[in-house]
Amino acid sequence: MVSDGSERVKLNVGGEIFETNSSTIQSTCPDSLLAALSTPTTHGSNPVFIDRDPEIFAVILNLLRTGRLPANSSGVFSKQELLDEALYYGVESLLKSAMLPPPLLGFDASLVSTITPATDGVPSALTATAGDASLWIAHGGQISVYDWSLSHAGTVRTHLNDITSICRVWSETAAIGSGSASGLHFYDLSGGRYIGSAHWTDPEDPRIHKARVAAIADSADGVFASFDCLHRENSVLQIDKSTLQVAAVIGQQSGSSAKTTVPEKLRWLPTNGLLIGSAVQRGAFGCSGYIRIWDPRSRNIVWETSEPGSGRSSRYGDSLADMDVDVEDSILFKVCFKSGDLGMADLRKLGEDPWVYVSDENPGAWKAGDGGGYSVVHCYRKQVLASRGGALEVWSSVKEKSSGDPIRRRNFVDKEEDSKRGMISKIEAGGDRLFVSREYMEGVEVWETCNFSGLISIE
Repeated sequence: MVSDGSERVKLNVGGEIFETNSSTIQSTCPDSLLAALSTPTTHGSNPVFIDRDPEIFAVILNLLRTGRLPANSSGVFSKQELLDEALYYGVESLLKSAMLPPPLLGFDASLVSTITPATDGVPSALTATAGDASLWIAHGGQISVYDWSLSHAGTVRTHLNDITSICRVWSETAAIGSGSASGLHFYDLSGGRYIGSAHWTDPEDPRIHKARVAAIADSADGVFASFDCLHRENSVLQIDKSTLQVAAVIGQQSGSSAKTTVPEKLRWLPTNGLLIGSAVQRGAFGCSGYIRIWDPRSRNIVWETSEPGSGRSSRYGDSLADMDVDVEDSILFKVCFKSGDLGMADLRKLGEDPWVYVSDENPGAWKAGDGGGYSVVHCYRKQVLASRGGALEVWSSVKEKSSGDPIRRRNFVDKEEDSKRGMISKIEAGGDRLFVSREYMEGVEVWETCNFSGLISIE
């Protein structure tokens, strides 16, 4: 590769000559191999020969020029082929920016792929990172790791037979719980290494040592986990991250009623240092359960509600099926079992009955009185994703034209044929991707916002 007086650079890749400006390389990837080769050399008029595929390099060069992958190309390459070449040339960060999807807008999301682990393909738990949309899928007693490009980075076999809950507590460390084994267990997924376990113990009741984990939530200093015993005793424990020892027993209760069942979902609110948990019992006549908020510092309950509540505004007889929290706006959401209605409550103004039920005239909205169904709600970047059965909808905050006040509108995320694939059991979001699993179905669906910039076909 040589640079002439006008800063033009020539290179011979696999026998094909390419020419570009030195600034195209130096400004986009100054520390890369290409940048090093674009400086003046003593090769005279003969370009430096690079023994690589020229067709893929044409894609890389277009990426340097435009910041995009080209729409028109003489070849179609797999994602891994592009990643390998970008790594060789030292421009993987630029390729990553081009390959990641645009900002996630639920109403414009579409199904782009399905990730299926090689063995025990039915996911039992999953978690995604908010930063780069990497994904961890628990299936059976294994955890499969997928990187930012959703390429399989490895599978870790744990000592457990089945994993029912998983939470990322460090960049490469997972806290996991099992439906058949006691304790909260920690694994370093980068090396497949077991780190340790935490158990609920009580010298006066040895049976508690056999308690199993039902839900996990992470905070900066600790891990919260709800433990459940077979003899109807349960609690929420705070685990110290540095020692993996129990730091506090926040809530302990006994009994088999809906008000005393183990929390099956936990959410940590970093802005005010509160922990929110919920439990739902499903039966032939509907659902019942509770939502509860603890202050871990005092270990006290600061607010709770039982479902179904009383009064017109609380949808008497229509209990929650699931709940989640919009951490950014401090709003608690629940989805109702029978009607599919979405209730919201301002965490700063909680009272006896704080629920406001959002609705609009969208003809695709759920219809009340059609028998109820399994519902899931998930909050992400001020969007509320809700499912009922196999259908998936998104509630987004928009400003009303007349008053300028924020209101919520809902739209379908999926099409009618999508909703027939099976009942949605889990919704997660990370980066700019949405991940959906369905009951008894293999694989995790990947949903992304449509990108109209014109990308090369990538397998």
